[in-house]
Formats: sequence, structure tokens, C-alpha cells
Amino acid sequence: MSPTRIWKAVNALLLGAALLARPAGAWALADDTGAAPPAATDNGVRIPHAAAGEGRDLPSPPAPNNAAAADNAAAADRAAPVAVDNAAEAGPGGSEASGPAGEAAGEEPSPTVADPLESVNRAIFVFNDKAYFWVMKPIAQGYRAVVPQGVRVSVRNFFSNLGTPIRLANNLLQGKPKGAGTELLRFVINSTIGMAGLFDPAKTGFHIEKRNEDLGQTLGRYGLGQGFYIVLPIVGPSTARDTVGLVGDLFADPLTYIRDPWAETGVRAFKSENEVSLSIGDYEDLKQASLDPYVAVRDAYVQNRAKKVRE
Repeated sequence: MSPTRIWKAVNALLLGAALLARPAGAWALADDTGAAPPAATDNGVRIPHAAAGEGRDLPSPPAPNNAAAADNAAAADRAAPVAVDNAAEAGPGGSEASGPAGEAAGEEPSPTVADPLESVNRAIFVFNDKAYFWVMKPIAQGYRAVVPQGVRVSVRNFFSNLGTPIRLANNLLQGKPKGAGTELLRFVINSTIGMAGLFDPAKTGFHIEKRNEDLGQTLGRYGLGQGFYIVLPIVGPSTARDTVGLVGDLFADPLTYIRDPWAETGVRAFKSENEVSLSIGDYEDLKQASLDPYVAVRDAYVQNRAKKVRE
């Protein structure tokens, strides 16, 4: 045998020994977590999985030189845009199956309240509705026809200024000293420059806004839920919590200390009629725009009260 053939045979033996000593699956690539990817095939030849930890510092696999590999690469290129589109549709955190939850993410659900007395509440609601259209509104319309709007606004300002102790006390109870100071400052300005509260120079001249707080809101700030829904005769929509708050606020309301009960009732009726004269049409618009006025008023009231507690 010639020396050249002997040299080629030795090289072949050395190459075969090196291949046998190589770990199984040395050409397989691990993902970023170190886990082995699924077994793949190349021209029908199965490439075995690499063991955990293998595949590091390995030589690059030989580039395929066949048409099947080219077809696979082209198919991957076509699939990539589709995968990107699907990911965009699914959103940043999940698949399309989580759509409803995704739409609701970041949105605060509308507050609801139990209404176990609905049949009774609806009856009182009808009573209040008739009282408004048959008594309160006609009187308010006649009053509005006689008394100029400026005077009626001054009457509203007067009663609002008179209700300062309610707002002041509840700002203090809620731990809002700044709000309490604002109410006290408004009272001083409006009671002096504003001529006993008939005008509101604190707002128009000094841009000091009223800090509306009541005991119902205070109880809500301390974590007490609204309880169940109640419709009070003449007063209108309320909840168990707000009804307790309404009674509590009476102790801070100067009108409560009018000695003559009839005089107190007359003053409160006048205050209510003056307010109705300034808001005729609001209730009518809400009632006309809703399929069920009772539900519309209830939901609007509950949502408004929940918003005030959060503020």
C-alpha cells in the first residue's frame, strides 16, 4: 500500500473516532431558558434533543444545502408577519380569549346598590313624581314668574351660606383641615362682603369654591357601604347610609333650631321651592330619556354619591 493511501486511512479513522466521541445532539440548539427545543427533522433525518446544559459553546451547525431547508426558511418568513399581527390583536398580556377582561382593565366598575324594597320604593317614587308635577312644579313655576332669577339665586346663596356648619363639621370629621378652613373663610367673606350670604363674593371675587361634604359622605370615607336603596317621601332617593347621615346633619343645620315647628316647616318648604324653580326641566329631561325612570334616578344617585365619597 502506498504511503498516500495509508495517510488517508489514518485520517479517516481519526475523524470517525472524533464523531463517536461527540455528545448526542450536539448540533441541536437550546432556547434562552436552557430547555431543549422540540426534535426537528432535516430531509427526514431526525436531529436528537440536546441534554440540559448542552449546546453551549458548540460549533455552528453545518448550513443545509438542499431545497427543503430553503422552503422551510421561506415558510418561516411568511409566518412571521402573521404571528406579529396575532400578537398585536391579542394585546400586551394575553390572547383574544381574554378580550372582555382586557377591555375592562383600568376601568372602574359602576357602583351598584341592593334594592330589596323595590316594590315599596317604586310606590313612593310614583308618589313623589305626582307630588312634583301636581304640586311642587306648578308652585315653582308661579314663583319663578314673579321673582326674578337674580333674587332666587341670592336666596339659594343665603341658605347655602347658612349650611356652612354642616360642611365645616364634615370636613373636620374626614380629616380635611384645608377644606374646613376654606368653608370657614367662605363663611366670613360671604357673611360680610356678601351681605349675610345673599351673594357669593368668595367664589366670584376670590375664586374660593365650596367644599360640599355631608355625614353620608363622611361615613362612606370611613368605609361604611351604602347599604340598601331607599326612596324617601318628598326628599327623594337615598340609601341606608345617607339616611343616617341626613338625620345626623340635622344637628348641625341651623334651621333645626327654629323653635316654632310650623315656621321651620315653612322655611324648609320655601327653600325647596326656590331650588325647584332654578332646576325645572332637569328631572323632566332625565325621565324622558330613560326607559325606566325609577332605575335611571336610582343609578344616577348611587353613582353620584359614590363619586363624592371618592373625591
